[in-house]
Amino acid sequence: MPESTTVYDRSDKRFKLVEATMRRNGYRPDALVETLHTVQTTFGFLDDDLLRFVAEKLPVSPSQIYGVATFYHYFTMKPAGKHTCAVCTGTACYIKGTDKVMRLLEEDYDLRDGETTSGDEISVMTVRCIGACGLAPVAVFDGEVIGDLELDTLKETFERWLADG
Repeated sequence: MPESTTVYDRSDKRFKLVEATMRRNGYRPDALVETLHTVQTTFGFLDDDLLRFVAEKLPVSPSQIYGVATFYHYFTMKPAGKHTCAVCTGTACYIKGTDKVMRLLEEDYDLRDGETTSGDEISVMTVRCIGACGLAPVAVFDGEVIGDLELDTLKETFERWLADG
């Protein structure tokens, strides 16, 4: 793993939550994904220092931990913005206009999948399927599923988020 500039206070109570997950699973290597889920949920992202912490506690090599963390789309290696927009790219959503949604994000906001605005206001990601195909196209704005997504709705939401900055 590359060197990181982030330094955590290991007395931070969030580390106790992560350790509780590892302890509950007997510090078994097969609990790696569950442990990383706990780190992601607790800290909001995975960075090199957090991955090193997991490597110190579980009998799993740092390279394997890094490989798992970067393989699964759920995990992110950098903090999310204040607001999040997850755009479904499943077949039904794509047919109904996800490509137009992503083009608008790129052209109007200079955002691509996995990126965050320069002021850390909005993070955008794509997901393979939200499971709301009957509402296509679908996006999730700060945890709220928005179906039959119109480009105007997307723009209004982004402009409101940016204005709240």
